[in-house]
Amino acid sequence: MPGHLARRFQQMAVTMFLVEVSEAGFDLTPVQYAALATVQTNPGIDQITLAGLITYDRTTITRVVDRLVQLGLLLRRASTRDRRARELAVTEEGQRTLREITPAVEAAQRMLVRGLTETETAELIRLLRKAIMVSDDLSRAYCSAYQDTQ
Repeated sequence: MPGHLARRFQQMAVTMFLVEVSEAGFDLTPVQYAALATVQTNPGIDQITLAGLITYDRTTITRVVDRLVQLGLLLRRASTRDRRARELAVTEEGQRTLREITPAVEAAQRMLVRGLTETETAELIRLLRKAIMVSDDLSRAYCSAYQDTQ
């Protein structure tokens, strides 16, 4: 079943990420890394925008940002555009972490597809993107309906 295979592939991706990153001397989760890298690419974004970019709910992203701020990797400051919003920026320590952790993250990604050719890897990525694009709105609707029942 595709759902089972997707879950299994995700388990492997997380495990390989954690092992490689840990061996490189870092203690970041895949979500924390994604948030840090996304803020680096989009300096000054707010938490809601960050949540949308990496497709996480607001509650989870708040905990992720709190942890990255606690680790000294992100700064959270009042927005210059909206007093209610908080802008995010990567600290110098966060930039250093991203530079040093990138080889481990790339190694984990290579391990994940090590049995595939470059062509097969590209095809896998293309098909995953296609499946996600055509089902993303539906998954968000199911997620909202599930949260409403809790």
